[in-house]
Amino acid sequence: MADDLLLTPNPRFEGRPGPLLVVVMDGVGCRARDDGNAVELARKPTLDRLRREHPWIELCAHGTAVGLPSDDDMGNSEVGHNAMGAGRVFDQGSKLVGAAIASGRLWSGEVWRTIVERLRSSGQPLHLIGLLSDGNVHSHIDHLEAIIRRAAKEGVKQLYVHALLDGRDVPETSALAYVERLEAILADYDGKDSRRYRIASGGGRMKVTMDRYGANWGVVELGWKTHVRGEGRRFASATEAIETLRAETPGVIDQDLPAFVIAETGQPVAPIRDGAAVVFFNFRGDRAIEMSRAFEDDEFPHFDRAPRPDVLYAGMMEYDGDAHVPRRYLVEPPAIERTMGEMLAHAGVTQFACSETQKFGHVTYFWNGNRSGCFDRKTETYVEVPSDRLPFEERPWMKAAEIADATATALATGKHRFARINFANGDMVGHTGVLDSTVLAVEAVDLSLGRLLRTVERLGGIVLVTADHGNADDMFERDKHGAPKTNKLTGRPQARTSHTLNPVPFAIFDPLFAGEYHVDPSLARRGLSNIAATCFALLGYQTPDGYDPPLIRFEP
Repeated sequence: MADDLLLTPNPRFEGRPGPLLVVVMDGVGCRARDDGNAVELARKPTLDRLRREHPWIELCAHGTAVGLPSDDDMGNSEVGHNAMGAGRVFDQGSKLVGAAIASGRLWSGEVWRTIVERLRSSGQPLHLIGLLSDGNVHSHIDHLEAIIRRAAKEGVKQLYVHALLDGRDVPETSALAYVERLEAILADYDGKDSRRYRIASGGGRMKVTMDRYGANWGVVELGWKTHVRGEGRRFASATEAIETLRAETPGVIDQDLPAFVIAETGQPVAPIRDGAAVVFFNFRGDRAIEMSRAFEDDEFPHFDRAPRPDVLYAGMMEYDGDAHVPRRYLVEPPAIERTMGEMLAHAGVTQFACSETQKFGHVTYFWNGNRSGCFDRKTETYVEVPSDRLPFEERPWMKAAEIADATATALATGKHRFARINFANGDMVGHTGVLDSTVLAVEAVDLSLGRLLRTVERLGGIVLVTADHGNADDMFERDKHGAPKTNKLTGRPQARTSHTLNPVPFAIFDPLFAGEYHVDPSLARRGLSNIAATCFALLGYQTPDGYDPPLIRFEP
């Protein structure tokens, strides 16, 4: 056993007889009550009691506190769970990509050089697939533009973008602004020096390509047909496609727009053929893994890919470090080691992790530092509750009750010393922009949380309640003065579907508390990365070297 994985007992506190449970209420941030705050509009007696009767503070869950480039950057589930599980802040995807572009490391890297040489040899295009926005959660348009300009500089004659529309991490009907910006960049090169630089296909991110955790492979299959085969409804431009599809379904938001293909003279402009190179320019992994596997896996049972083109495929980053998906990538991911899960596994501490499909990878893969699978199958139990395939606003309770059932059952066995779970409701329903449904989503989480508090109290344990980022706490787009913007079609406040910059709650439910510790007032900044050391402390261990300090201080 490596010395740096050893845990040292805490002489001041041995822990409670029962389990320590961390509950992540995905997307439930802290903000003053108003008509757009679904969290405060919800009936939530459990959370209200925690805030009133138990230790309750707010944590920073965005920007530099979770490894993002600036404090203007919204947090997200990936970086939030990385920070919670790692106990330290690591530079994350967007920041790493930006640095690789600025330094030139990306262009001098072996994968980019191989892409350029292949295209020079084959004469085939470079295809760029990814989320078109500046939300900085899965991708950033700045990175896409940098690739386009560098490809032109390297003499790439054909380049096509397969644009997935956002409306989730950015305003819900903002796609045309990003398309116009992209088309302006492409126009700088298209038709000059025998170049063809165009948008080739696209569609809303929740309908095309960007499925995750195997929730709905049909989304990926549609992306394959659209991007690779050029099959689907045809339009003269992406702008025409968006405007037409919006007119046909009034009120539809960008993430739900159907797939489209750009055509000339009745034919798709750029199906993906043998000899081409394909780059998935998202830096975040969860919604890029499945399409990466479609391009790379020889054994592939999920849908018929034929014809499967012989292409050089690369991701912006490595999306799964254990399965090595994809095989080629442009930027090295953060090297996250000595995570909380790994250290507890080495100490023989039994662990339980549970969520529904939509967030299962967050309490496992991302929590464990972008590592899939268990560290020790003898001491770790992971339970995935299959998510619904219906729109989340139609079933805002999602699988909160089933997650609570599975967790209560597991903890009652007495086998698990530490547990972590994620309730996805506040995030997934909040992303739909439907306020009433999001209120119900928060209420469903509160109800299930109450059940778990009672379970852990009977077992003599502790529950830590927190969130990974804000979302449901602000459901309205706002002007520079903070007032809700008005939707010109409905006259109602413009729905917000993206995350927020608001802090998140952190509450300690410890029924056996006898004054052994208190919240540490000396910490200059409290963030998600402080949670791991807090867990170690409440389990009876000292803070490992290099970890951010705990949120609590023990009495002398």
